[in-house]
Amino acid sequence: MSQSIDQIMRLAPVIPVIVIDRVEDAVPMAEALVAGGLTVLEVTLRTPAGLDAIAAMKRVKGAVVGAGTVLDPAMLAAAIHAGAEFIVSPGLTDNLGKAAVASGIPFLPGTANAGDIMRGMDLGLDRFKFFPAATSGGIPALKALAGPFGQARFCPTGGISLATAPDWLALEAVLCVGGSWVVPSGPLDPARIEALASEAAALKA
Repeated sequence: MSQSIDQIMRLAPVIPVIVIDRVEDAVPMAEALVAGGLTVLEVTLRTPAGLDAIAAMKRVKGAVVGAGTVLDPAMLAAAIHAGAEFIVSPGLTDNLGKAAVASGIPFLPGTANAGDIMRGMDLGLDRFKFFPAATSGGIPALKALAGPFGQARFCPTGGISLATAPDWLALEAVLCVGGSWVVPSGPLDPARIEALASEAAALKA
């Protein structure tokens, strides 16, 4: 039985947002993140290596691997075929939303305003990514948005750091945050990734 998006969001306070260029980095990267305590991994489909990286990371014990930057139903189908256990999108369209709901896969669509959230709720969704968090009005904006939508819960992503994550996680409407800081760009350094993951995992939602 697959986990719901709510269960996935509660597994760890930070979901690493991973942009991967080399498939051979996928397994050691996932192993380092899981060892540090971050078990939910969002592999973005911004690079050609994304789909193969998802398939590779799925072999790492304890990892829950999803696809990010899913923009349309074709990308959704490719991500599911690669073995993604959840789907994250930067925004929400009717086409993608309906396809994701029909597929039954846990789905975290991007929202930045009340209209986005209402569109999601029309599809039966109440778990959302708030993106891009820092430039969409930050914490005051999410607090204001969460007010009318009491049942909605969010994963703010975009411009969040280890220093600012606790302020976001303190909000009742926030279950976790997305962060790219735990997987720095440049040559793969598993020891550093594990240390950064350990710091992030110590933050409590």
